[in-house]
Amino acid sequence: MHNFLEKLFGKKEPEVFSISIGSVPAWLDEREKTARSTLLTETREPQKKIRDGILNLQEITQAVALAEQDPEIHPKLRSIAKNSLPQFVKAMNASLAKELPDDLEEFYPAAVECLKSSLNNTRGQGRYLQAVFPEEMKAVKSGIDAIGREINEITVSLGRYRKEKTLIASALSLHTALLDISADIRKAEEKDQRITLRIREMTDRIAAIEKELAAFPSDERMNDVNTLKNAVSEAENRRDAAVRVTTTLSMTASHVFRKAEKIAVRQKHPSEISVLRHTMELLSDHEVPDTADLAAALTDACPVAERMIAAEEITLKNKEERTIFSDTKQFCTDICARYHDLRSQEEGCRIAEEKLAAHPLIVKINSLEREKTQLETMRTKEEQTRTDLKEWLGKTEEKIPELIADLTKRIEDMVGGSVQLQIDDQRLARG
Repeated sequence: MHNFLEKLFGKKEPEVFSISIGSVPAWLDEREKTARSTLLTETREPQKKIRDGILNLQEITQAVALAEQDPEIHPKLRSIAKNSLPQFVKAMNASLAKELPDDLEEFYPAAVECLKSSLNNTRGQGRYLQAVFPEEMKAVKSGIDAIGREINEITVSLGRYRKEKTLIASALSLHTALLDISADIRKAEEKDQRITLRIREMTDRIAAIEKELAAFPSDERMNDVNTLKNAVSEAENRRDAAVRVTTTLSMTASHVFRKAEKIAVRQKHPSEISVLRHTMELLSDHEVPDTADLAAALTDACPVAERMIAAEEITLKNKEERTIFSDTKQFCTDICARYHDLRSQEEGCRIAEEKLAAHPLIVKINSLEREKTQLETMRTKEEQTRTDLKEWLGKTEEKIPELIADLTKRIEDMVGGSVQLQIDDQRLARG
């Protein structure tokens, strides 16, 4: 029959709850209010009954306090009851005397505490009164049970409310996370636009500089620049030639002085070691030495080497070494003259380079090239920043589907059915 009706009228599709993501906070707020209102409605009567039950239990306790014992009861029981009754009444009055707050969240634990305390009293001193005052203690138990039933009612209502509140809080947290992501994406997109604009501006400026630099070769002032460049090249050639000659002389002499130093070390002549090392430092220094200092050093070092050569402790290996140490005075004069010439050539290079660098066209070219280099460095950094930003955007957008699925699930748990979550935020719709 069921299948027949289904075929006749068609299977009814379950209703889908539809809500836009922008409406979720207001819907959750309204749902929380409804849940709170339902809770208060459901617990209003149980609260009243609990208060009435406590009053009733106070009257029962008073009746127990005034109850007369059965004259035929065993004397021992009578004695126990005599001692236990005041303690039981006192404990019950203390448990029932506490005011219960009006607020449900405070009322509930206070009522539970009252119930627990009353139960403990009946299980404590009250158990000795069961045989002596059976009807009265039965009434106490009945009064406690009545309060317990009402507390159970509140427990169920509170459980539903707290479950709903937990779902609401979780859904609101997920919604907030999605809003935060949307805001972060918006900021990232704005930053990307600014970066893109800066990159475009720098690229345009670099292109303009390259165009300007490409036009300089046809500038009429380039003839003067080329003349100055040729002057620099010629000065550098003269300096390099002077460097080669000076280097050859200094290296040849240093080779012999190094042999002499080793011999002086073996012979333990510290003064000779010091003289030889100082001379080699001057000859190998990348700076042009002071010719007076060099002449003085060679005047001290050459005799040491000559003595060792004469004693056949040093053997001269080639023509260049023999030429130098056959006439060390002439060598000293020659190398000092060479260093003096090298200093002059270096100064000539410096002057030629300064003249070239000071030419207005070169100043302009150098300025543009520096600007281009700086712009290219800045553009590379901006491009890396944009790459990092896009990578962050990709990873952030990957989180969106899971958050939306979790939020949908929370809402489904609340409405008890299927939910269609409409994404009205385009940034979240891309996730």
